[in-house]
Amino acid sequence: MRPTLRQMEYVVTVHQIGNFGLAADVLHVSQPSLSNQIATVEAELGVRLFERGRSGVTTTSQGLEFVSRARRILSEVEALNAAMTSNLPFGGRLRLGVLPSIGPYLLPQVVRSLHQSQPDLRVAVREENTLGLDEGIRNGRFDAIISTPEDHPNTQQHFLFTERLWAAVSHDHPLAATTQITSDHLNGQRLLTLDTGHRLARIVYGIAGQNGGIVSNDYEGTSLDSILLMAATGAGVAVLPDLFARRQAVHREEVKVIPLAVPEADRAISLMLPERATTDESTDLLMKSLKLAATQFGL
Repeated sequence: MRPTLRQMEYVVTVHQIGNFGLAADVLHVSQPSLSNQIATVEAELGVRLFERGRSGVTTTSQGLEFVSRARRILSEVEALNAAMTSNLPFGGRLRLGVLPSIGPYLLPQVVRSLHQSQPDLRVAVREENTLGLDEGIRNGRFDAIISTPEDHPNTQQHFLFTERLWAAVSHDHPLAATTQITSDHLNGQRLLTLDTGHRLARIVYGIAGQNGGIVSNDYEGTSLDSILLMAATGAGVAVLPDLFARRQAVHREEVKVIPLAVPEADRAISLMLPERATTDESTDLLMKSLKLAATQFGL
């Protein structure tokens, strides 16, 4: 079946170098052999991948599409070969998805620890909301995710820690004088949270319902920073997870950060792997690094 992996490599190399002769030297084949292979691909696909001219080789629009897709295929094949032959954790490459409210604060220490123990392990981190993480762990885009376990059924779940929630208000807000915010304080208050693609939003809706609060319909934040800014204008009470509150929000002069002392004002955070993934030393290594970082933050 055409094209073969070797033919894809030929096309990508010619595109990168822009010259058949030089590409043949890099690939350690003769120029006629390289030209014949690419001509075969063009004939079988019924497209023209390159325009040959005196000034060199120009990749056609269809050629660019071919190169883009071929690069992805070759990359995946390379990763597959590495995974099958590597003795490194996760086959030498860990694709880790994480909530944006967790990643920037917890993962620097985790990545540092992994690099110290496994310097050849490649770690690719991507921050996404709950829905994106769930889609990624199910279609194989992620090897593991760090998220709220309720949102990812039918996965392997390894509990990491429970994260308490905090509140942030402007300095002229009536609650700014309190040392902690209780259920009575929330009655009639407008709560600010992320959009409903995040578990945090659903927790905040629950807190509002149990304590007589109101979740703002006028504004759903796309980030915790944006919620903080809304609170600073006096728009309401921002509800923030612990890591963000203690690592960033407490240093913001425009708001006061206060403990939220109401029932169920917390969220569980777990490491999730695909349902049929094999739990081995790779998982143990990642769990150890995550729990060590969490302990350093008092979680």
